[in-house]
Amino acid sequence: MLAVAGRPPDDPEWAVEMKWDGVRAIIVCSGGVCRLYSRNQREITDSYPELATALTTHAENRELVLDGEIIAQTPDGAPSFARLQRRMHVARPSRALIADVPVQLFLFDVLTDTGADVTGLPYPDRRDRLQELDFTTSPVQTPPYWLGVGAEQLIDAARDNHLEGIVSKRLDSPYLPGRRSRDWIKTPLRKTTEAIVAGWTSGTGAMHPTFGSLVLAGHDDTGQLVHLGNVGTGFTQAGRRALRARLGEIAREDPLFTLAAARGRPTVVHWVDPVLVADIEYREYTGDGLRHPSWRGLRNDKTADEVGIPG
Repeated sequence: MLAVAGRPPDDPEWAVEMKWDGVRAIIVCSGGVCRLYSRNQREITDSYPELATALTTHAENRELVLDGEIIAQTPDGAPSFARLQRRMHVARPSRALIADVPVQLFLFDVLTDTGADVTGLPYPDRRDRLQELDFTTSPVQTPPYWLGVGAEQLIDAARDNHLEGIVSKRLDSPYLPGRRSRDWIKTPLRKTTEAIVAGWTSGTGAMHPTFGSLVLAGHDDTGQLVHLGNVGTGFTQAGRRALRARLGEIAREDPLFTLAAARGRPTVVHWVDPVLVADIEYREYTGDGLRHPSWRGLRNDKTADEVGIPG
């Protein structure tokens, strides 16, 4: 189930959770084994063996389907999507990487409990069932939710703790698998969006061996790819080198769309197949492009055909 973006409702019939800066995971426990899947149904169990082990040990032989968020934390405890990048794209992490970048799984919903479908139950009932499962020890935990606390107060708390924002959920809402519903409203503290990497421009100076900027795109209402702007900041040097090598593997001759000359874009774009999905932070989207975009990393939990236009 997916949330829509918006202001939090000023209504006592809503609960509020914190919004974690990580990647979504669905957990399926069956036959004494727990497996993790991304929201595009790709199995990611091997990428997070410590989570799979903790889940399997605690669930024992219980038949469960759970929903949660995988996060990596900075030394001061704040979730960091950039830090999680070091784990997201590694199919079988080494012991050294697991020790250097530990991850947590924060559970916030249950879809199946002891083999029974509970998606039709109201939100508080599902949360009660989740709490009874007693996932309370790192690396798998069940964070709290709040009732009767002002959304602005919780937004301030999220900001003070360097969290991504809050999610408001209707108390009478069922869980609607695969659907984006106004029963869940996400209120981020900063704007982020997914964007398709459509190409790159040549760099100068220190950036000459890699690239100057990446050309970003999304699908409009007709399903056509349109230009969302270019991003040239937020990369590490190591990240630039790795990404440049990947771009070389998916190069194409034909342009994906026409760049508006009025934007003053470089005349030479090195086009690539539209298969990489980027996570971008930005100030606003004007319809003419993203303002002040900054690179956050690649997402492997979303596919290019899911990427639209911000807002």
